[in-house]
This record gives sequence, structure tokens and C-alpha cells, in this order.
Amino acid sequence: MEMLQSAEFWIGLLKIIWINIILSGDNAVVIALAARSLPPHQQTKAVFLGSGAAVVLRILLTVVAAKLLALPYLQIVGGLLLLWIGVQLLGDEDDEEGEAKEYGSLMVAVRTILIADLIMSLDNVIAVAAAAKGSLTLLILGLAISIPLVIFGSTLMIKLMERFPIIVVLGAGLIGWVGGETIVSDAVLQGALGAQPWLHYAGAAAGAAFVVLVGKFLQSRGRMEAA
Repeated sequence: MEMLQSAEFWIGLLKIIWINIILSGDNAVVIALAARSLPPHQQTKAVFLGSGAAVVLRILLTVVAAKLLALPYLQIVGGLLLLWIGVQLLGDEDDEEGEAKEYGSLMVAVRTILIADLIMSLDNVIAVAAAAKGSLTLLILGLAISIPLVIFGSTLMIKLMERFPIIVVLGAGLIGWVGGETIVSDAVLQGALGAQPWLHYAGAAAGAAFVVLVGKFLQSRGRMEAA
């Protein structure tokens, strides 16, 4: 009870919630892109399952995040996985509506959300851990409170994607941007990139371009095969 009456506790909690609001935008995009391929009655379930499991994963990840980021080649592998996820999400997009539309699998969508969130949260959780200052209670509370924020953001993104299809392309490009950024942030590349900081942005832009171009190519090929 003394902890709950401490001003430092509440300040730390607000910091964690605010950090999650700022850093969860790209995660909400991934969740929305993965869930939109499902039948309408399964979309909400995928958002809840994916968001809840992702937050639990973040709590576990916080303990080892700093050490993981120091491992060579880990972020390169993670970034390549994000590029693959972005290409798959964009390439699998189906423009058909009604009965002809093919829906994806709930478990596949949840798995995609978990893998993408795991990779994209490696650096995010360090900021959360710093705000928690070693308090596991503060960490769990802050992340738990952030779940409805991510769910709301993901649900809103699904509706926007249905109304404005260009957002799907922009969302896939964002995943590619984070993927490219993750690759060039790997420990083994820091020496080379230190002298040329612009390469960091060039790598992120290349990742976004790769996902959009390859995803669009797969879309076109799928339509040709269907025709």
C-alpha cells in the first residue's frame, strides 16, 4: 500500500503508459494488417489474443532485452523476418469482396502478430524497463493498462484500412521501414554506420521500398494466376 501512495510510483506508471502509447503505433498497424485477413467475427478475437499475448511477451522480454540487443546478427535476422512479414501481409491482400473473398486463419494471424511484435519491441522494452526502475509491479501494471490502447488503435486501423486501401500499403511500408531500421541497427554494423549516420535512414527506406515493391509484385502475380 505504501508503494501505491508513492508519487514516484505513479510518475513511473504514467511514464510507462505514455511510452507504450508512443511506441505502440507500429505494433497496432501489424495487428490490424494481420487481423483484417480474417472473417469479421474473428477479427476482434485476433486483436485481443494478439495484443494480450504480445504484452505478456514484452514483460518477459524486458528482463533480457538489453543483452539480446548486444548479440551480433540478432537484429539482422529479426529485420529480415519483419521484411518477410510485411511482404506476406501486403502480397496476401485480396481485393475481392463478398462470398468470393478468401479469409485467413486465426492462429496464423496471432502467430504473425506475436513474431512481429517480438522483433519490433526489442528496443522499445528498454525504454519501458528504464521507466520501471526495476519494479516488476510497475512494469506489469503499465503494460497491462496499455493493452486497451493497443486494442483500440488496432480496431480503428482495421476500419480505416477497409475504407482507405492505401493505408494497407502505407502500413506494409511502415513494417518494411522498421525492418530495414532493425537490420542497420545490429551490433556488427555500428562501427561502419557510425561514420555515416545517413546510412541508417537509407537502410530503413530501402526496407520500406522492398516490402511495397515485392508485395505489389506478389499481388499482381496472384491476380494473374487467378484470372
